[in-house]
Amino acid sequence: MAQLLDGATAVFRERGYGAATMTEIAARAGAPIGSLYQFFPSKQSLVDALVERYGEHVVEALDAVEARAASLSAAQLARAFIGIFVDLRQERLLVVGLLDASWQEPSVRPARLRHLLRARIGAILRLWRPGVATDAAQVHAIVVLQMMKSHMQMLVEEDQPDIPRAAEHWIAMLADYIGRMDPGACASGAGAR
Repeated sequence: MAQLLDGATAVFRERGYGAATMTEIAARAGAPIGSLYQFFPSKQSLVDALVERYGEHVVEALDAVEARAASLSAAQLARAFIGIFVDLRQERLLVVGLLDASWQEPSVRPARLRHLLRARIGAILRLWRPGVATDAAQVHAIVVLQMMKSHMQMLVEEDQPDIPRAAEHWIAMLADYIGRMDPGACASGAGAR
């Protein structure tokens, strides 16, 4: 199945969602078209599988951050969070592009992935700052995930000479935000900062 997903990745990258065909994807994967349809009855099902695989990669990266979170400074934790999307940049760009292109056939996976990532980030924040209430950590996780996404959006403008410096400022802002988490704050208090 990985070979089929790799073939789909290559074809979607080269041709985009609309122009890609199942025949091309099967050929690229070196598989009979029947095998492709056996596992993936449509292009949308391939998109769903690629989103799921990307989510697994992000969760693996979050596992690595979680394993060392308690020993990290706020700056190191911010850099670790940002580094997840940076390291998975090409896969993320493909998945986001596929989701945008296939919006006519909406999938429930993106919302589930977003909720999963927020929950995992919240758990890491609670591990990093013991005593942070679960509801407050979830509010902070929404902000952290949004800052991770915004940082990636900034990096799309690679041709701009000030982007690397701006990206470093973004990481510093995230570190400051994480460093200011108040263990005693409730969710409503967290949003008022």
